[in-house]
Amino acid sequence: MKSTYAEKGQNTTIKIKKKFNVRRRILNNWDIYLLLVPVLAYFIIFKYIPMYGVQIGFKDFIATKGITGSEWVGMKHFTRFFDSYYFWRLIKNTLGIGIYELAVAFPIPIILALMINEVRLNRFKKLVQNVTYAPHFLSTVVIVGMLFLFLNPQYGMVNNLLSAFGIKPISFMTEPGWFKTIYVLSHVWQQMGWSSIIYLAALAGVPPELHEAARMDGASRLQRIRHVNIPAIVPVIIILLILNVGNIISVGFEKVFLMQNALNMEASDVIATHVYKTGIMGAQYSYSTAVGLFNSVISFILLVVVNQISRKVSETSLW
Repeated sequence: MKSTYAEKGQNTTIKIKKKFNVRRRILNNWDIYLLLVPVLAYFIIFKYIPMYGVQIGFKDFIATKGITGSEWVGMKHFTRFFDSYYFWRLIKNTLGIGIYELAVAFPIPIILALMINEVRLNRFKKLVQNVTYAPHFLSTVVIVGMLFLFLNPQYGMVNNLLSAFGIKPISFMTEPGWFKTIYVLSHVWQQMGWSSIIYLAALAGVPPELHEAARMDGASRLQRIRHVNIPAIVPVIIILLILNVGNIISVGFEKVFLMQNALNMEASDVIATHVYKTGIMGAQYSYSTAVGLFNSVISFILLVVVNQISRKVSETSLW
C-alpha cells in the first residue's frame, strides 16, 4: 500500500512539473506563440463558428423564423437526397474525378521533384523550377479560359494540330467523355511544380553521407534514387497521401463549375455544383446544407480510416 501511495505521489509530482515547464516555455517564447493568434482566429471565425448553422440540414429552415425557430424535421432532407434521381450520378462523377486526380496528379510531383533534385546545372534547374511553378499563380478563371481557347473545335491550337494529322476536330469541352481527363491533366499542369516544393525540401534534408556511401558501394544514380532518396521522402508522401484521400470526395467547385455546360453535365455534375444550384440558385438552404454535411462526413470518415491504416502499416500518420 505504501509503495502504491508513493507511486501516485511521484506521478502527481511529474504532472505538476510538466505543467510548470509548459507554462514557462510559453511565457519565455510568448512572441512566437503570438504568431499563432491570427491562424487560430481564422479557423475559429470561419470554420468552427459557422458549424452552428449545420443544424439547418435537420430543419425546414425559414429565414423569418431563424435557425432556432425553424421546424425540426430530422433526416428528411438526407432521405430526399439519397432517393433523388441525381444521387448516383453525383457520387459517380465526384468519386470518378477524385480518384482519377489522386491516381494521376499525386505521383507526378514526386517524380518531378526526384528529377529536379538530380539536375546538377543550377541555371537549368532554376529554369525548370520557374517554368513548372508559374502556372500555379494563374487564377482558375484564366486556366479555364485558356482551355476553351486551346481546345476550341474551330480555331483551337490542339484541334489545328490534330487536323494536320488528318484527325477530325473534337469538341473537347462539350463531350462528357473528355471532361474528367481535361480537368485532371489541366490540374497536373497547373499544380505539379508547386506541389513538388515540399518533396524538394524533404530531399534537401537527405544526408550527403548516404549518397557517398552508396557511391562507394557502386550504386548507380537510379539505385541511389530508389534506395536513398525515395525512402527519405516516404513519410512526407504518406502524410500527403492521407490528406489527398480525405479530399477525394471534396472535388473543387470553382473549376468544375467554370468548365460545366449543358452538354457535358452528365460527367461534370458533382456534389459541390449540386449544392450551389440547389442552395444558392434554388434557395433550398436546408436541403443543400444536408448534402454538404453528407459530403463533409464522408470526407472525415475517409481521412480517419486511411490514417488508421497508415498508422498500422507504416507507423506514419497524422495523429
